[in-house]
Amino acid sequence: MDLRKLKTLIDLVAESGVSELEISEGEERVRIVNHRAPSPQATQVVIPQQAQAVQPNLPAAAPIAPVVVSAPEAPTGHVMKSPMVGTFYRSQNPESAEFVRLGDTVKAGQTLCIIEAMKLLNEIEADVAGVIKEICVVNGQGVEYDQPLFIIG
Repeated sequence: MDLRKLKTLIDLVAESGVSELEISEGEERVRIVNHRAPSPQATQVVIPQQAQAVQPNLPAAAPIAPVVVSAPEAPTGHVMKSPMVGTFYRSQNPESAEFVRLGDTVKAGQTLCIIEAMKLLNEIEADVAGVIKEICVVNGQGVEYDQPLFIIG
């Protein structure tokens, strides 16, 4: 894989806030992980050993070191996580207003979003009261179990 492509992918991951990206081109495979830790945060590029041997553009003796890119600090607060795997929706339907927006004050039990799983629409409610500091998922995006959805402060 061309190093310019790799640099572009690293920049995109750092700017977008995506936590992980894996790309395969033929037999080559690259995985970019954006760690969100409370201390200085970084994006690392992890290239599996078998993929290193296949890359013709790199000298055989040159070691591949992780690339570190600074990322902005994550807001602190209560993290609302997805209770299931499904598709995240910020409103009841495309024409409706969003349940909550960044900066809104919410009460415990208030509906924050909907997760569609197996053709069922599941309302996800706040388990704490506070202010929406961050919305971690894009409308219409698939979510995994225990994936952060909102940060409430």
